[in-house]
This record gives sequence, C-alpha cells and structure tokens, in this order.
Amino acid sequence: MNPAAFGDGLLRRVEDAGLNASAPPQQRWMDGWLLRASPGKAKRARCINAVAPGHQPWPEKLERASAWFDEQGVPLLFRITPYTEPAGLDQRLAAAGWATLDDTRVMVCPALTDGTPPAWPAGLVCAPLSAPAFADVVGRLRGSPAAQRQAHAQRLASSPVPYSGWVVQDEAGDVLACGQFAREGDLVGLYDIHTAPAARSQGLARWLCEHLLTEAFRQGARVAYLQVEADNAPARRVYTRLGFADAYAYHYRQAPPAGGRV
Repeated sequence: MNPAAFGDGLLRRVEDAGLNASAPPQQRWMDGWLLRASPGKAKRARCINAVAPGHQPWPEKLERASAWFDEQGVPLLFRITPYTEPAGLDQRLAAAGWATLDDTRVMVCPALTDGTPPAWPAGLVCAPLSAPAFADVVGRLRGSPAAQRQAHAQRLASSPVPYSGWVVQDEAGDVLACGQFAREGDLVGLYDIHTAPAARSQGLARWLCEHLLTEAFRQGARVAYLQVEADNAPARRVYTRLGFADAYAYHYRQAPPAGGRV
C-alpha cells in the first residue's frame, strides 16, 4: 500500500464518505467516539469509530459505551483505521487482550472515466431494486437471517447518502449477482457486491461493477472506493483489473469475554 500515491486529503474524504454511506439509525456521538449499533451483518455499522481524541477519562467513557452496546444487544467492537484517535489506541486495546478481526483493505480508483456499459450475455438482465428488495436479495445470497436483512433494509432506507442497488438475473428470474453504490458528490463507494456460488468465475462481478461505475459516473462520480477483506483474492483481482489499488487498511478490535481494561 502507498497512501501517499493518493494524497492524504483524498483518503480522508474517502474515509468520511465510507462512514456516511454506512450510517445506521442506531448511532450516537460520545466524546470523540461515533457509536453504531445496527443489528445487521456489516461490522462498520455496529462498532465504535474513534475519530477524535476526546476529553473524558478512558475508564468512564468505555464503561458508558459498553453499557450502551449492551442495551442495543450488539457486541462491543472498535474499528481501527489510520485516522483513529488517539494514535496509540490499537496498541492499547491489544495490550488489554482485545482480539483482531477482519483485516480489510480500502481500495481506490482515483480517476473514473466515462466507460461503455457492459454488453450482458444473452438471457441476462441487470435491473435496479428498491432498498428492501435489495437487502432481501443480498441477504439470501449470503444466508443472512431475517433480522439482519431487515436491519440492512432499514439502514439503506435511512442512509444520508443516495443508494442505488442492482441485481443480475437470468431468464428464469434466478438471481446471479447483486451490488450497490453510494454516491456522495464526486465520490462513489461500491458495496454488497455478491455473486451466487453457482454463477461464480463467469465474469459477472466485473460486468456488474463496470455497470455500477458507469451509472455512478453519469451521476457525477469521478473517484471510486470500496472495502474488501485482505484475504479475498478473487475479488481483489477483479477490482485491480477495474483500476482500483490498495489505499489503506483497517481492522476491528473485539472485547475479551470478561471485558478489557484500557
């Protein structure tokens, strides 16, 4: 990764856009911490983003945050990025026994162009979906329980960033792939790109991403970003071919079973 290749200003905008695009109704601000407690699958919507140093004593603030997450019925997680404040938070949590989860890469395509929409193979159609329908589709493809699908639909419907979800279907109406984008000004994020197991290795993910990026460009997007797990090699190859490159990494810290003193 070479963050300097993109510029710190752009990457901070990308981080802000990712936070805005994943905002759930269940969130609050606590002395420099953005607390989120959506009951859905996405960890970025049910974690603490420590975006400012804060002024309150650590033990008191952590106790209050832990109590709020308990009330919401969501496990306590911190999301750790290069922009986490204070800078030593990750080391502090590690020393207290907090486990590392989900090593993730933020990939950026810094210069979108007005591409040609992909020519879909005969018998396939790519169509937009409403937020509830999209959340149900991607939830079924992932095997998510009903409660997580409902939480996803709620988050999309209440998002402060415009949502655009799409599904790829065959002539029988079977869902082969789905994906969505969230555009904020000239930035667009790709989310929920998923291909049905039986339809993988056919180029559908690339076609779908090209379609989403073309649509986003027409709406004013000029820079694209996405978040992908570091060990998801097939997806990363697709995104690299589309012009994305690693920009920065983030991960989560999960509280030990008995809690952690920091």
